[in-house]
Amino acid sequence: MATHREAAEIRAEIESARDRLAVSVDQLADRLAPATLMDNVKTTAKQKAMSPAGKAVIGATGLLLTLLVIRNLRRSRR
Repeated sequence: MATHREAAEIRAEIESARDRLAVSVDQLADRLAPATLMDNVKTTAKQKAMSPAGKAVIGATGLLLTLLVIRNLRRSRR
């Protein structure tokens, strides 16, 4: 059998649920703020760049760019 609840009890439950929902929405807004997202991207990029694989990619990219510049300089002198 369903229990009969008082209107005040139901109102209190609704208010409690509304408060929890407001906190959740605020947390989502903070987590999805553009500044927060950019900070997360910067942190992740720095961590990946400092890893051994990241350092290898950066080094290989630098070497490739250096070789391309040298090749273009040699071609322009001809």
